[in-house]
Amino acid sequence: MKGRSIILLVLAEVAAMTLWFVSSATLADQQSEIQAGAFKTALLVSGVPAGFVAGALYVAMTGIADRFDPRRVFAVAALLAAVANAAMLLVPPGSTPAILLRIFTGFCLAGVYPVGMKIMVGWGKEDRGWLVGLLVGGLTLGSAAPHLLSWLGGSNWQLTTLAASCLSVLASLLVLQTRLGPYHTTQARFDARQITLAWTDIRLRRAFLGYLGHVWELYAMWGWVAPAAAASYALRMSPEQALEWSKLTAFVAIGSGALLCPFAGRFADRLGKAELTILAMGCSCLAALLAAVVFGGPALLVAAVFIFWGLAIIPDSAQFSALVADFAPPEATGSLMSLQTALGFALTIVTVQLTPLIAESVGWPLLFCFLALGPFAGILGMWKLRRGYRSA
Repeated sequence: MKGRSIILLVLAEVAAMTLWFVSSATLADQQSEIQAGAFKTALLVSGVPAGFVAGALYVAMTGIADRFDPRRVFAVAALLAAVANAAMLLVPPGSTPAILLRIFTGFCLAGVYPVGMKIMVGWGKEDRGWLVGLLVGGLTLGSAAPHLLSWLGGSNWQLTTLAASCLSVLASLLVLQTRLGPYHTTQARFDARQITLAWTDIRLRRAFLGYLGHVWELYAMWGWVAPAAAASYALRMSPEQALEWSKLTAFVAIGSGALLCPFAGRFADRLGKAELTILAMGCSCLAALLAAVVFGGPALLVAAVFIFWGLAIIPDSAQFSALVADFAPPEATGSLMSLQTALGFALTIVTVQLTPLIAESVGWPLLFCFLALGPFAGILGMWKLRRGYRSA
């Protein structure tokens, strides 16, 4: 029962999160139809985290993940997100209605990721790092999927968009076939005072701060790795060939991180969740700096560095949520994890929106160095959550 439910939940996460980077994956193919400047075009990508923040705050402040059956919340959210994404085919690319639809899609996805986390942590305590790692692996693979769909579909961005919506509909059906675990808890009514634990409990506060350092670079890298790779490849090959290489590079770079997430969870369960986040953020910081050094170099070298970055940037993500689940009252985990993701994605709105503007102004290499500041700050935030330090 546990294994079946976990597999179905991970598959549902993969399918639903395909919607997140649809605009990023198809942006190059839409350029001829978009009549907008760089700032407004970037809103197609940053609009999703903007909507996600509003949705996650709604989930956190209403406590719906802790008061109602989270499977139904997930299913409804995935279905609404699918409809909003499909409606992109009915409005002009890059238009204000298109941006609003992306914002609403992000709002709905707040009922998918943190709510899925609530379902997953109900299945275990001792192996919680592993379980949450599996879910984040699903999120990672789902985030990479639009780039693969775009690569397979060529320049037909409409087909990629429709395929992503169909996958999200499938997600809503899959999650309803899961069961709730033995550690799942509910609360009869929402207690807003529990939200303040994010600031008053020093352990939760450090977990929140570490997560902010982590997401500083995460979605900026995921959202713009394809244009960055295309810009690098174009210095050594034709623009058309560079575009095709960049799509495949983005899929492999983002998707490869999914392979490490569950194993990172096993490592975290045995040696410490904070220790794992520190190691991963150190590798991610190094990868960002390496990407700056090799930019414009041989295509295979550039691709290898981007893939290394993708491997390093995500395995720690699950452990920030797992730490919140460890430190928070069981009946408030859904709300506090939703608040954590809301604050993190509020930060990503800034980094995702500024990334192309900074790259256009000072170049991609300096932009990569700017992103490296996030994991460095995250390491400082997590240092005092190490097991040895807490024991002392």
